Amino acid sequence: MRYLCLLLLVAGFSARAQDWPVLRHYEGQQTYKIAMPVGGIGTGNISVGGNGQWRDVEIMNKPGVNFYGSSTPKQAPCFLIYTRDTKGVKRSKALLGPIPPNEFAGSEGSNAPSHGLPRFSKSSFDAAYPFATVNLRDNGMPVTVKLKTFNPFIPGDADASGIPIAVIRYEVTNITGGMLDVAVAGSLDNFIGMDGYKAEFSQFNRAVVPLGTKNNRNAFKSTGQLAGIYMTSDSVDRDASTYGTIALTTSNTDKSRRISYRTEFDNRGWGANMADMWNDFTDDGVYEDKSFATKINDPRAGLAVKLKLKPHETREVEFFLTWNFPNRKDWEDKVTIGNYYSNQYTDAWDVAEKTLPRLPQLEAKTLAFVNTLLSSSYPPAVKEAALFNAGTLRSQTTFRNKEGYFFGWEGVFNNVGSCYGNCTHVWNYEFASPFLFGDLAKRMREVEYNYALADNGLMSFRVSLPLKKDANWKAAAADGQMGSIMRVYREWQLSGDDQFLKDTWPNVKKALAFAWIKGGWDADKDGVMEGCQHNTMDIEYYGPNPEIEFWYLGALKACASMAKYLNDNEFEQVCNQLFSNGSKWTDANLFNGKYYIQKIRPANSEQDIAPGLKIGMGAKDLKNPDFQIGEGCLVDQLAGQNMAFICGLGYLADSVHIKAALKSVVQYNSVKTFGNRFNNMRSYALGDEPGLMITAYPDPSKRPAIPLSYGDEAWTGLEYTAATGLYYEGMDAAALNVISDVRSRYDGYKRNPFNEEECGNHYVRAMASWSAIPAISKFHYSAVDGSFVITSKPGTYFWSNGYAWGSATVTAGKKGRSLRIKVSFGAIKLNTVALAGIKKLSTQGQFSEGQEREFLFN
Repeated sequence: MRYLCLLLLVAGFSARAQDWPVLRHYEGQQTYKIAMPVGGIGTGNISVGGNGQWRDVEIMNKPGVNFYGSSTPKQAPCFLIYTRDTKGVKRSKALLGPIPPNEFAGSEGSNAPSHGLPRFSKSSFDAAYPFATVNLRDNGMPVTVKLKTFNPFIPGDADASGIPIAVIRYEVTNITGGMLDVAVAGSLDNFIGMDGYKAEFSQFNRAVVPLGTKNNRNAFKSTGQLAGIYMTSDSVDRDASTYGTIALTTSNTDKSRRISYRTEFDNRGWGANMADMWNDFTDDGVYEDKSFATKINDPRAGLAVKLKLKPHETREVEFFLTWNFPNRKDWEDKVTIGNYYSNQYTDAWDVAEKTLPRLPQLEAKTLAFVNTLLSSSYPPAVKEAALFNAGTLRSQTTFRNKEGYFFGWEGVFNNVGSCYGNCTHVWNYEFASPFLFGDLAKRMREVEYNYALADNGLMSFRVSLPLKKDANWKAAAADGQMGSIMRVYREWQLSGDDQFLKDTWPNVKKALAFAWIKGGWDADKDGVMEGCQHNTMDIEYYGPNPEIEFWYLGALKACASMAKYLNDNEFEQVCNQLFSNGSKWTDANLFNGKYYIQKIRPANSEQDIAPGLKIGMGAKDLKNPDFQIGEGCLVDQLAGQNMAFICGLGYLADSVHIKAALKSVVQYNSVKTFGNRFNNMRSYALGDEPGLMITAYPDPSKRPAIPLSYGDEAWTGLEYTAATGLYYEGMDAAALNVISDVRSRYDGYKRNPFNEEECGNHYVRAMASWSAIPAISKFHYSAVDGSFVITSKPGTYFWSNGYAWGSATVTAGKKGRSLRIKVSFGAIKLNTVALAGIKKLSTQGQFSEGQEREFLFN
């Protein structure tokens, strides 16, 4: 029988302290909103706050924003430190920085987590995701402390990046000239069964009180290399998504240190458990385990490690927080679909035992990835946007079912997912998964073409769970379906997996041909989408428009290329002809001299619209449809063109027009101060914040009476999309301004730098930020033909294809340019190497991890 439990294991002191890379430093008020998720792909996570507070406990298959793993914030997970000097003076504090002033007040005083614990007076936060360091200092303490936490993140290895663990280290420095006794302790409630979703209102003060624990129990365990607290529950429903285990563990090999523990604290009420936790530890830095006759549902546990610190010595105390909750449910929270990571581990203790021996290698590879990216020549804001948003892959936004298929919400609300089903039109915009974890991107394509596609070619833009082909909502999104075709091409090119292409191709053809059905998007089969087009704006467009047309042109060009490779000559000719017609028509009819516009063509009746195309969220009057673009300048009018650039498919329309349209986006959609604009919808930019609005009307008289639904909003994913296009067109300064404006809004004070919201937290579209990496470097790799292209501009550039990664260094000399390619992980096939705009060189061979080679271009 497999059962899961909550495990708290404590690690000992280590002398192996090392510096971690820092991409961004935060201090003062800029730490107030920070909450960096620490967890693996599909495992859930716990977040670390800017002051070191452990928060947003999301390990039980659901989001848990503002859930602290306890029935009240004052009992949030916490870590404590005790010191005693040679004169016998004792000092103790929580390993936390100051409480933000806006959390001081409440109807019963502060409701901040751990609000009653003494804290360090100063803190700052250093980050280079997935590494975070909280620096703690207090003039009244004889030590300084660094909290260092991470979870392994190794592009190309989803399993190693999908471990349910938070590595937690407290690096303690003795800043005095004398010896110190020092102890560090961790403490948390056994909250198995409680995820923050099920709750009730207090009859006393109407506060929200989480529910779900039942007869939970803690035990101290010591096995092999590990020692710690093991938390279980015999009474929580074993089929519940909240049934499982957690571990906080340590290496148990250093016998010079003293490990002590409590499996429960005084539970007589009125805060007795927290008082017992504090008083027992701060007396001498040692816990003395006790047992109480009366048992409660959520007993608190504590673990402590004590040792001596020499003058000016630095040592680490290491904890491993691990968990295993296997019963993930479907989108509707009804049917168990399981967790892929739970296939690897029997329980939380097993996670720690299997991970600890591998941890040095996992950390080294994670450091290699982060250092390779950070040492590249990309601007800091670009690296920050790409790297910090990649954390969305390891939030509750995404997950893997027991069989390993990859799924995602659009984002997550505080305790439920937002907009289910691998939404095709939102996932169109993200580039982190294909370039970092190619196998996951392919698994999502397999879901789209094996389960979401109906026999007539309609692809449901939201797939149901459990996976069953005929169970999906029969609704198609024009941009999502065409984008999915381009994503098949991208995944094939990056992987070189011909079998994937051959298996998918018949359904790719169906998906494209669906555009040509009676009452369809391109019913007259002329290469132009005129029909009713549901799309990522959650409404339907009526008539040709650039947003959908460029996705269509990209799908046609991608299909032509795939058909040619597979010797499907007839389909190749059809796609080439439609692409040629559509491209010419788009330039002739939609380009107004500055940018691409929409030609509104109302539908005559519902009967003229094929089933599955009108979702019902848009215009009610088909003959005078609301929520259209019309002659507005749309910020992502060239999203499909961006995908074409990234896929190596080139221009989809006149290059002069493309560049002019991007210039117009900068000119017309840029807003310097959003506080001066009216917006009747959602606000993602406020006050004096700058950004790009979704739709601009240079001629206000052309603005429809009821314009595009989200037209006055600013979405980071669309801003990154515009920036990527600007980079491809050589407008680097404008592109960097766009990205810098976005990141200035996520500065740690106003918003969380690790959470770009849209319709929910950790929103998928924000991972468009990764597309700036290939756009700046002009990187394009085809595993199909072994071609490798990088910019000719001198510098060092991180590159990745989802299976391998490394660096490419371009140097300019008197005799020409040289290119040094280094493979830091995985392997790539190289047949040709080229600098963008310079002739390519022929080569041959497989380049594997650790190898590098230099190429000279005379």
